[in-house]
Amino acid sequence: MVLRYAHLIGFAVLLGGAVVQYLSRPLRINPAMLWGSAIQLVTGIALAAPLRGDDPEPAPAKLVVKLVIAVLIAIMVWVPRKRPEVNQGHFAAIVGLTLVNAAVATFW
Repeated sequence: MVLRYAHLIGFAVLLGGAVVQYLSRPLRINPAMLWGSAIQLVTGIALAAPLRGDDPEPAPAKLVVKLVIAVLIAIMVWVPRKRPEVNQGHFAAIVGLTLVNAAVATFW
């Protein structure tokens, strides 16, 4: 339960950081986005570990899809983190993939 909570916090920090950065301009990667993506990746991997107790195992395909999306987000946040500004499409892709990852977790 604690890992799931931390995973949700990572999502909130990543998405919240992106919204704040979008509203304040220029579009760049802020520390909240960087930390949020790292928290999401680490807690997501920990949640996928087969030590869940009574919780049912999620579908392996779902875990792979979520992992690929989380790694893409982490790379897309990490690489341009020191640039003074990122492309609007790149920034939108980070937000979009974050929302897709949440949708996969919720609806799959």
